[in-house]
Amino acid sequence: MTAKPKSTPLFLGIDTGGTYTDAVLWSEAGGPNGKVLAKAKALTTRHDLAVGISGAVDAVLEKSATDPAAIKLVSMSTTLATNALVEGQGGRVALVMIGFSEGDLARDGLKAALGTDPVVFCPGGHDVHGNAAKLDLAGLEAALPELGASVSGFAVCAYFATRNPAHELAARDLIREKTGLPVTASHELSAKLGGPRRALTTLLNARLISMIDRLVAATEGFLAARKIAAPLMVVRGDGALVSAAFARQRPIETILSGPAASLVGARHMTGLDNAMVSDIGGTTTDVAVLDGGRPRLDPEGATVGGFRTMVEAVAMRTFGLGGDSEVALEDGALNPKILLGPRRLVPLALAGMVHGEAVTSELERQLRAPNPGRMDGRFAVRTGVPERLAAGLTAPEAKLYEAIGSVPLALDRLLTSNAQNATLNRLVSRGLVHISGFTPSDAAHVLGKQANWDAATARLGAELFARKRDGRGQFIAASPEAISERVLVTLTRWSAEYILETAFAEDGLDGAATVAHALVQRAVDSHPGIARLSVALDRPVIGLGASAPLHYAGLAELVGNDCVVPEDTDVANALGAVVGQVRVSAEARVSQPQEGLFRVSSGETVRDFLDEAAAIAAAEADVRALAAGRAREAGTDSAEIEVATEFRVSTVEAQRMFIEAHVVAVASGRPRIAV
Repeated sequence: MTAKPKSTPLFLGIDTGGTYTDAVLWSEAGGPNGKVLAKAKALTTRHDLAVGISGAVDAVLEKSATDPAAIKLVSMSTTLATNALVEGQGGRVALVMIGFSEGDLARDGLKAALGTDPVVFCPGGHDVHGNAAKLDLAGLEAALPELGASVSGFAVCAYFATRNPAHELAARDLIREKTGLPVTASHELSAKLGGPRRALTTLLNARLISMIDRLVAATEGFLAARKIAAPLMVVRGDGALVSAAFARQRPIETILSGPAASLVGARHMTGLDNAMVSDIGGTTTDVAVLDGGRPRLDPEGATVGGFRTMVEAVAMRTFGLGGDSEVALEDGALNPKILLGPRRLVPLALAGMVHGEAVTSELERQLRAPNPGRMDGRFAVRTGVPERLAAGLTAPEAKLYEAIGSVPLALDRLLTSNAQNATLNRLVSRGLVHISGFTPSDAAHVLGKQANWDAATARLGAELFARKRDGRGQFIAASPEAISERVLVTLTRWSAEYILETAFAEDGLDGAATVAHALVQRAVDSHPGIARLSVALDRPVIGLGASAPLHYAGLAELVGNDCVVPEDTDVANALGAVVGQVRVSAEARVSQPQEGLFRVSSGETVRDFLDEAAAIAAAEADVRALAAGRAREAGTDSAEIEVATEFRVSTVEAQRMFIEAHVVAVASGRPRIAV
């Protein structure tokens, strides 16, 4: 009897962005790069992420006529964490600092990131060799009943926890016992020194847990409902894949997940080893460099939303510029410039499609007014997140939040004072409320270059914006079409500036933003001036994102090289999610706290040895075992492990003196698939 040939396994990629959720069905068969069998988009539904996911995936399954049981791996990338940090959103969390003083909050942007969230200081911590100071958690224990009722999670950072995590573990266990809430300990995220920046990374991780948890839960629920019994993977910020369970505990590592996946997808689709990659989404533009077929990684840690974290990620520069960026006007200028972002708005065209008359009737009312209003064309609407995430609101915040519902409410009806405007902005920052207004996506609808939402509503918004006045009291544009054209031209110019700024920064040049602005200005200026300036990239630009064919059409002449927009650019993230590999690492340090004593700090253990060689061997064995365990946890059963040891030594009177050793193990392999 002839055996039935095995069918080729299918891979499902999902990308949950700020505006759209993309899905792609891919097969390894069909050529050296495999084959995209079907792709689809659906609106991201922040109130219930499963709705957007099911819309995109169901469309893919229908287009390809695929049996869900044939899908053997599901992989997901997301820009939700990146967007949350760029927009200053996230859950309210408590920061626990052990062995630090209040003055440490002023370092590395920690105080700015903390905002109004509570912080608790406790005596304790360790020195550089892992020797402990006295730990006192009485103050923390006393504060837990109140904190447990007003925050969504905790972040714990202890002094030199990377050399000895014992005090973080004690605080973590106490918090979990008393509150049952999620706790992130800094040593779980980074082995690098620099307490305040490690605390910042831990704080941001704690803020993101509920968001990523909801995304993973929604995806798992959908897969179960469709009987897709395949492992679920998530793309990390360095482009590697990890299991959903791994990502749930360390959501900070998914910042730049979407852009990292897009780099993997860009390389896969174009075959270009060296390129600038610019990925424009609804909220952000992400620019990075491909060198030798691999994305450059940032050795100092990812910077997102103005905060430098300790997360190893692609050397990506993220700018608040996208199709759904807020369109504003420069204040106080005779000929005011168009300003874009960094905040994302719900486009009026989208609000009009979803809510119809509730939006259009208010825009028409504002157009009938004899003079333009400061809040024309702006609405507030709840995001629909669970009510528990609204914990800790002040009385003014709670009152305003109560007045806002699930149907957009015009701001000129909602707000009665400037103080309320500041209150509204705080609700937006908490992720509780969306603002709807005029965006580049609306401008594209007005000009007939985009047609997926309601163009009539977009035109009303453009007409209102065109009525704004310049410093001479004149309308800033003669028609909705004229203002829309200005907005799109501005977006392309800013895109070119950001790409050049990234290139200059990668070359180590100071003042990158200023130089980039000047060069693009001269490139488009009809009177370029006495000094002739020109610039050209040494590599092409790969334009990614659904709107890349529109916004990057005039990009090549501004950057001095080709702009390649691949056929499947609209699902580059989702495609990159399924063609990547699992990659995890583990680190250990060997120090010499006193002559003849060698201390190994690896994972959550600290051990002493009397012989250097024995300590190094133990450290290497530890990291190999840790990396193997993390690789299994991250979703691969076939990891290859490489171990590297770096020594710091000195020479005194021709004698070698050991100072420290840094041992790193890297495990990588393809994710396991369903059988």
